[in-house]
Amino acid sequence: MPIRILIADDHTLVRESLVGLLQADGDVQVVAQAADGIETVEKAIAVQPDIVVADLSMPRLGGIEVVRRLREALPQTRVLVLTMHQEDEYVLQAVRAGASGYLVKDSAASELLAAVRNLHAGRGHFGPQAARTLAQQLQHPERTLDDPYGRLTAREREVFHLIAEGHTTKEIARKLDISAKTAENHRARVLDKVGVRNTAELVRYALRKGLLD
Repeated sequence: MPIRILIADDHTLVRESLVGLLQADGDVQVVAQAADGIETVEKAIAVQPDIVVADLSMPRLGGIEVVRRLREALPQTRVLVLTMHQEDEYVLQAVRAGASGYLVKDSAASELLAAVRNLHAGRGHFGPQAARTLAQQLQHPERTLDDPYGRLTAREREVFHLIAEGHTTKEIARKLDISAKTAENHRARVLDKVGVRNTAELVRYALRKGLLD
């Protein structure tokens, strides 16, 4: 049986390149693609792939939250993070959310294929920098990193991304199929919990935390 994979990245060229690369290997089948975080979760639940290859910075819902939701909804599906971020905080947040592998996008194609095989075999796979980060964390377990979403609920995290992408309250209400009043309440709670005063500050916060490209 081929290894069934879902690829999640908001850049079409990246997704298409990954599809071509992975499917050139006869043991891999790309069963779905997604361009944002919400779509990733929905499609993964629908097709139940063996592995999800996901970026961290995606519209509508960030990769860390995507990993967390997939771990809860599909514990048998393993997640390989493929991102430009190699800082310690992203590696640790991804692993704590449930990622089984972590590679940066300048990794060799052979390493990506090796990571897919390792995850499918029930093992983890981490690039050199990610492996060093995890080793340091084991040596210093007292290190703690805050969740970049703070105390936001799952729904508030969706609203967070829609606000950061510039959507109005009415547009958020329409996209989430909720009333404008409910959307406004969500917006107010998001700003309050994150500790910002307006959309501009929220965008700066999201960029600083790596939640937006």
